[in-house]
Amino acid sequence: MGRFTGLFEPERVGIVGATDRDGSIGRALVTNLDEHYDGEIVPINPGRDTVLGYDCYPDVASAPSIDLGVVVVPPPAVLDAVRDLGEAGTRNVVVITAGFGESGSEGAKRERELRAIAEEYDIDLVGPNSLGVMSTPAGLNATFGPDIAREGSISFMSQSGAFITAVLDWANEEGISFRHVVSVGNKAVLDEVDFLRAWDEDEGTDVIVGYLEGIEDGQAFVQAAREVTSETPVVLVKSGRTDAGAQAASSHTGAIAGSEEAYRAGLDQAGVIRASTVEELFDYARGLSGLSTLESEGVAIVTNAGGPGVLTTDAVGDSSLELASFEDATIGELTDSMPEEAAVYNPIDVIGDADVDRFRTALEQALADPNVGSAIVVSAPTAVLQYEALAEMVLDVRESYETPIVTCLMGGSRVDTAEGILRDAGVPNYFDPSRAVAGLDALAQHDEITGRAADDPTAYDVDRERARSILERAADRTDNRLGVESMDLLDAYGIPTPTSEIVDDPIRARDVAEDIDADVVMKIVSPDISHKSDIGGVAVGVAVDEVEDTYEDLVARARNYQPTASILGVQIQEMVDLDAATETIVGMNRDPQFGPLLLFGLGGIFVEILEDTSIRVAPIGETEARSMVDEITAAPLLRGARGREPADIDAIVETLGRLSQLVTDFPALVELDVNPLVAGPDGVQAIDLRATVDTEEL
Repeated sequence: MGRFTGLFEPERVGIVGATDRDGSIGRALVTNLDEHYDGEIVPINPGRDTVLGYDCYPDVASAPSIDLGVVVVPPPAVLDAVRDLGEAGTRNVVVITAGFGESGSEGAKRERELRAIAEEYDIDLVGPNSLGVMSTPAGLNATFGPDIAREGSISFMSQSGAFITAVLDWANEEGISFRHVVSVGNKAVLDEVDFLRAWDEDEGTDVIVGYLEGIEDGQAFVQAAREVTSETPVVLVKSGRTDAGAQAASSHTGAIAGSEEAYRAGLDQAGVIRASTVEELFDYARGLSGLSTLESEGVAIVTNAGGPGVLTTDAVGDSSLELASFEDATIGELTDSMPEEAAVYNPIDVIGDADVDRFRTALEQALADPNVGSAIVVSAPTAVLQYEALAEMVLDVRESYETPIVTCLMGGSRVDTAEGILRDAGVPNYFDPSRAVAGLDALAQHDEITGRAADDPTAYDVDRERARSILERAADRTDNRLGVESMDLLDAYGIPTPTSEIVDDPIRARDVAEDIDADVVMKIVSPDISHKSDIGGVAVGVAVDEVEDTYEDLVARARNYQPTASILGVQIQEMVDLDAATETIVGMNRDPQFGPLLLFGLGGIFVEILEDTSIRVAPIGETEARSMVDEITAAPLLRGARGREPADIDAIVETLGRLSQLVTDFPALVELDVNPLVAGPDGVQAIDLRATVDTEEL
């Protein structure tokens, strides 16, 4: 466990605020530790000589040295208690007490002071506002929850203490076991990133699961989780997906909720498997903790009940798995060994009078098929079938095959003994066929995550100082916005733009058009007018002899629309052939937790109507950029659907990479839209630009 040995494997635990008063948290902590913990328990309270039979010390200084300090005193006394622990050399502290960042400005101030004390004494601090920590191998229940968890290989973190108590009570009934449990509380010092890294190094942890209401540093989380999930599966429930949920999360733990789009993109890039419900969270975890790698996505179903077999088949169809197609030889063997009424084409229905031997024959023949990567044994109770014997058979067959097997032994109390046999051997059993499939699907998702090609962002040759000077122009604007007058920003980062110039009189406009020597596009340039086409501020296909009149017309329309608007001039731009091209959009919005979110999708006038976009957290490499292009619904248009000539996908991918570098290099860029980015067979052209700049970040 390394750094966190003292947190999860302490030899001596001190409870600052321990008491034997009925109904108190201080009493609950001592009681819980006394029940299973073999280490030394040290109560600390100046008002007690003993607590529940243990000698009680008046202060930290007079107590023996403490590996783990648990603080449960009123909020005003917490700071002194943690400082005393730091002075005494305690480097692991859990603050149970609430009344900090979740409770208003005074609490937030107190939390900042608590963080400063922890930094001063190099304390790994959990909380405040924490239920506590638990480690089943050490028998450590340093929480005020009612029970210690069963011992297993799932490590569990939660931002809600109440969630932990409810889950552990339910999990004990479900036979779900845990290794380490931590209530992170307000995360003043230690957060989800710290526990991801610690449990990834813990040989006894097979799966990391968690309930989170917010992630403070999305960039750090993505980086850490990418490393962790390359080996250790991580499954999370993230609450606050809706606006109302986000507000509730903020009032509960002081979390600042980022956008759901940011979390979706960030967790996916990090390799985190995201669950929607508690049940799903632990269905995934059980599958991942007890099963081996899938060799293929083909699933074999062996059942004695037609209806549940069909439900299982439907669930497979809804997942990332597929129903295995048996080889002819397998079908022949099943036909010879099964009753005439049996179904042998998958799902294999061994019919209702099947005994354990018939189940064994069908399961072994299915597992021997090269197209089968996993199997689900689905059974309804019958008078001729003993579930305990069926469970033993599954374990016996598993010894001969490396193929993952899950079971769905349906029923009530008659399943209990068989389920215990399977659980002890690491085979998950589910009542609902769809949940059994979910357990295997999580395994498939993790296999896909571990097989992803990891690539670092390309470092392009760019003119950073030129870009900085362009961004600094925003300081002269009242709203810090830049528009097409700043297209050179893209050019500085190697993103292609058409020949253009901004002019402030009609004669110069004609001169520029003559130099282009073709029909041109003319656009009003104003930081106060965002949607130029909506007010008639764009003219397309303007001939040279019409340029002067068009200039006057565009300026007049802008003045009529918004008399107080700042008119910087008119952009004269080389026309781009749109007949063989597709209008796309690339852009960025800076999220408070995850930083720059890159966007790609169908652009032009359709972007806000169709909302066909993909999102990633920058910086990204080529693999992520290419996946952004591939996953939009309109991707076939770019690949040449219905006889269209394919767009230059490599040019789009490079543009996304260059934009990723730009927005990473300049945190001052708050928003940026390139719409449209015209993608054709010969490359891309950025036609328009809008950006918002926080000049204090330059």
